[in-house]
Amino acid sequence: MDKIIFIISTALPVFLALAMGMLCRRKGFLTRDGVNSLKKVALNLTLPFVLFNSFATAQYSLSSLILPVLVFIICTAMLALGFLWIKVSKMQSRLAPFLASGFEAGMLGFSLFGLLFPDQSMSRFAMLVLGQEIFVFTLYKMLLTGKTSPKAIVNDLITSPMLIAVILGLVIGASGLYDLFRQWGIHVIFESVCSFISAPTGMIILLAVGFDLVLREIPWKKTASLIAMRLVIAGVMLAVLIVLNRTVLNGAIFEGAAVLLFMLPPPYVIPIFSDEPAERGQISSALSALTLITMILFAIVAIVLGMQ
Repeated sequence: MDKIIFIISTALPVFLALAMGMLCRRKGFLTRDGVNSLKKVALNLTLPFVLFNSFATAQYSLSSLILPVLVFIICTAMLALGFLWIKVSKMQSRLAPFLASGFEAGMLGFSLFGLLFPDQSMSRFAMLVLGQEIFVFTLYKMLLTGKTSPKAIVNDLITSPMLIAVILGLVIGASGLYDLFRQWGIHVIFESVCSFISAPTGMIILLAVGFDLVLREIPWKKTASLIAMRLVIAGVMLAVLIVLNRTVLNGAIFEGAAVLLFMLPPPYVIPIFSDEPAERGQISSALSALTLITMILFAIVAIVLGMQ
């Protein structure tokens, strides 16, 4: 009975929030501008507190600091494989290769991790996400936009609320300052503020994702090759990461965090950079389909964990 309760309590909030987002679209409770505003609130205000707390309270070692570098390399390899896949398949799409790499950790990952692994520190997921965030804000965005100016890249880095929160959390956590806060007893202030402000993040994000998830408009046949590309490349690179973790890294990675990361869809911003309506629609459809697949995989993982 406890296993069934765990499965339901893990999966039900996610699917209920998605269903509410769909209902908001159908009933007109939210407009497109309203949903975009909700996303801005989550990404610029509440999610940074999740990230700050995750990195400030993390335990740092040489092996943990290697993880972001490894994830950056893996994301780069995934993007290269994406370009190779599109070239071999002779698909005419500038943006299609970008579906092969990057993870929508901000809009989905942290919310799902907290539900799947409530007893695990969020920092175990955040350390992996750090590598992909740096990748997305540098190499990925540079190739996606065609802007190679170091000044533009640095400007994106220093003006992103999420990366600012990560840097502050890293400084406080890695320097040992947070341990001093614990000794002085003032860490409860940080925890209270972060917990209160970050609490609605998951609901806001899933509501917005549900609003955007229009299942009947997904052209499955046309997007099948893009979906296959993403799933195959992500599956192969996840296997590589797990092998490295069990050999070279001696289990430094929490593999549940790695599995969740590679389940996630690519960044939702990709269609914005298309000038062609047909291509933009195709990429958007692929993202919607991959989001649905992520939710199905999430439910399967929840069942597996509940049965253990």
